[in-house]
Amino acid sequence: MSISAPYHPIKDLRFFRTVPHACSYLPGREATTLFLDPKEAPASGVYDALTQLGFRRSGRHLYRPHCESCSACRSARIPAADFQPGRTQRKIARRNADIHTRLLPARWVPQHYALYDAYIRARHADGEMYPPTREQYQTFLTVDQPYAQLLEMSLGERLVGVAAFDRLDHGLSAIYTFFDVDPRLDRRSLGTFAILKLVELAQQQGLPHVYLGYWIEQCRKMRYKQAFSPLEVLDGRHWRRLISL
Repeated sequence: MSISAPYHPIKDLRFFRTVPHACSYLPGREATTLFLDPKEAPASGVYDALTQLGFRRSGRHLYRPHCESCSACRSARIPAADFQPGRTQRKIARRNADIHTRLLPARWVPQHYALYDAYIRARHADGEMYPPTREQYQTFLTVDQPYAQLLEMSLGERLVGVAAFDRLDHGLSAIYTFFDVDPRLDRRSLGTFAILKLVELAQQQGLPHVYLGYWIEQCRKMRYKQAFSPLEVLDGRHWRRLISL
C-alpha cells in the first residue's frame, strides 16, 4: 500500500550535510546526516512538511539520514485510527491503568532531569548521551515552541516516566522517552506504554499519525517499533504500509 507524502515548497531552505561518521546503529558502517541550516526560521508548515519527508527533530535541529550506500533507516509511523493493540500491548495497558498522565510544555523540570540522569546512566552508559549533563538535557529536550510537549507519567507522587513529543498538524512525533529503571517496574514496559498513550492522544485529538522516528530492521534496539500494527514506512516520498513483518 502506498501513501503519498504531501509536498510543500521548501526550495528556499538551506541544508547542510555532515562528513561521514561512524553509524550509531549498524556496526562497521559509515553514516551521513542532512540537516536544516540552524539559522533558518522555518515558516509555518515547513516542519510538518519535512517530517513527512523523513526529517526528525533533535533540540533545535531538523535532520534525516543521507547515506549514499545505505537506506536502512526508514521513517516509521502508526496510522492512529487503524491501530490495533496486540495481546501483549493490551496487557501492558491494563498493568498501567493506575498511572496518571498529564501534558506539559517542554520546559525544565528538576525532577524530570533527575529521572533522565538515572535512566541514561543505567541504560545507555555505552552510548553517545553518556555521561548526562543538565546542558545536554536542556539542549535536547527543552524547547520554547508551542508544538513541543511532554507527557508525564506518575504513580501516586512518584514520577516514573516522561515522553517528549511534538504536536504537528498531521500527527504526534515521538522525540524521546525515559523512565524509572527500578526492576520492580519492568513488567510495566513503560516505553511501550508511552507509545500507546501517544496513539490514544492522537486519536482523541483527531490526528492521523504517530511518528516513531527511524525503523532499522537489522538493528535489535529498533525492532520494538514493528510490534505496533499497522506500521507505515517512508519509501522515497511515499508511505507504504507493511502488511507483515
